Amino acid sequence: MIPILLAAIAASLPLTSGHIAIWHPSMYGFNVTDKTFDYDNRPVVPLMDMPFQQWWFHNHLAYPPNPGDIFELPAGKPATAELACNRGATSFFAGSEGGDIRSGDDPCPGSPPAEYHTTGIDDVKGCALAIAYESDVSKIQPEDFAVFSVNQTCVWHRFTDFQVPARMPPCPEGGCHCAFFWIHSPDSGGEQIYMNGFKCGVTGSTSEVAVAKSQVPRRCGADPDHGKPDAVPGNCTYGAKQPLYWLQKERNNMFEDYYAPPFYNDLYNFRDGAQDDIFEDSYPDGIPQPSPEQTIVPTPVNEAAATPTSTISSTSTSGPLPSARGFRRSDAHAGNGVPTRPHKPYTQARKLR
Repeated sequence: MIPILLAAIAASLPLTSGHIAIWHPSMYGFNVTDKTFDYDNRPVVPLMDMPFQQWWFHNHLAYPPNPGDIFELPAGKPATAELACNRGATSFFAGSEGGDIRSGDDPCPGSPPAEYHTTGIDDVKGCALAIAYESDVSKIQPEDFAVFSVNQTCVWHRFTDFQVPARMPPCPEGGCHCAFFWIHSPDSGGEQIYMNGFKCGVTGSTSEVAVAKSQVPRRCGADPDHGKPDAVPGNCTYGAKQPLYWLQKERNNMFEDYYAPPFYNDLYNFRDGAQDDIFEDSYPDGIPQPSPEQTIVPTPVNEAAATPTSTISSTSTSGPLPSARGFRRSDAHAGNGVPTRPHKPYTQARKLR
């Protein structure tokens, strides 16, 4: 009942305030308004308690970008995106229902931070960009996306930099597909997820090594709000990780309780910036099976670029760190997402002390 009630409240909010989306002509649903569907399905509207077709790509697959509209991802450099409560607050204000309402770096002009679900900069929980190396959007499944960049201060700024890993391989002919994902703090507003899909392409690529098959993230570090003061790095998912699919009727990979949401920050071993350990050769000696009892933490081959230092720390300037176990709505899903890769010699691993 709570998600249904929140959906009704969200639909009644003014069009010029509340919620956040990424905005770019490459996105699916770029020109969708509150009149396009028989319900409010603007890109900024949150997703909760929905069947798969309705939440996947925000149900905007029938509203693709124009040919040639691509969001560029410069390998080894930041890709700057515009996040806003309304298209009129971005450089793409032309055609928005309210006209040009831009106000510098403010993502939600004229609205308090509560309108984009935060009590302040210390309460933001991060957002992510994920990529699928597939040009045919109809073939993409949730498991095909791999998170490649995280910004832990998202969604505080309209202009938000997403650092792109230097080793990102080129996209196939026809390009890649990317998506923006965000889950906000429980301190300001009802819980939901946000997803906006868009066409993307990697520029300046110097590597042909593919992105590894993504795995389900695990809640694995310090979570003092839920009585877990210490990080458990052995319980983390390392390497390529899937986005956090949560609170929907179908195809969830997260089953955390409504009041213990998953986040794109250290809580799930999403360190701030480029996710440099997502490639097939990042862990040549394998990754041990994560668990609260695991004492071996794998070290990526390019340690300088990919050591998850933020995860094994007990403090963070960008939000709470991960905790050892998730807060599950159903015990039947308690083991969901544990990688089952066979054990190999861990010559590249370091043991916890």
